[in-house]
Amino acid sequence: MVVDDHPIWREGVARDLTERGLQVVATAPDADAAVRIARAVRPQVVLMDLNLGSGSGVQAIEGILAVLPETRVLVLSASGEHADVLDAVKAGATGYLVKSASVEELLAAVQRTADGFPVFTPGLAGLVLGEYRRLAGTPDGPDSAAPALTDRETEVLRLVAKGLTARQIGERLTVSHRTVESHVQNTLRKLQLHNRAQLIRYAIERGLADD
Repeated sequence: MVVDDHPIWREGVARDLTERGLQVVATAPDADAAVRIARAVRPQVVLMDLNLGSGSGVQAIEGILAVLPETRVLVLSASGEHADVLDAVKAGATGYLVKSASVEELLAAVQRTADGFPVFTPGLAGLVLGEYRRLAGTPDGPDSAAPALTDRETEVLRLVAKGLTARQIGERLTVSHRTVESHVQNTLRKLQLHNRAQLIRYAIERGLADD
C-alpha cells in the first residue's frame, strides 16, 4: 500500500512498483485514510510518507501497527532529518528511504522489507543503531528493567532479528512454526512490544543481532 498526500507522486510510485511485478493493493492520501484502508486490505508492506496533509506519517504508522502488527512499514520521505528518522523507527517503521532513491533501489527496499529485513538509506542505519545503543546505556534506558527471557525465547529472538520467518526458524530449530509463533508472542508480551520491527530493535539494543 502506498501512502502519500501528493497524488502525482503517489500514483507514480504505485505505477512504477506495479510495472515491476509488485501488487499494489491500495493507495491512501492521508493518515486517517491510511489506517482505515490498511485495516480493510491488510497489506504486507506499507510505503509511507511522513509529511501528510492531514495527520502525520508517524501517527499513521502507529495506527496501522496497533491493529496489524505483522504489517511492515517502509518510510519514503523527502526528509532525511535525524529526528524524523528516529521518530519513524520508534513508531515501528522497519526502514527509511529518502525520495532521492532510484526506482530500482525502492523496489529492492520494498522486497527486503517484505522479507523482514530493516532497510535504510546509506548513513541512516548507523544513526538508528547508535541512538538505540545510546539509550541502552543510560540509567533509564531499555536495560534498566529488562524482563528475563528463556534460552529458547532468546534463541528465537536472535533468528527473528536476522529476518527469518516463523517457518524458517522452525526448520532451523526443528520445531513447528506454530511453536515459534508462540515463543514470539510470549516474548512480545514479556517485553511489552507490539511487532517484529520492535523485536528487531530490542535485539539490536542488547547486542543479540551483532553476529
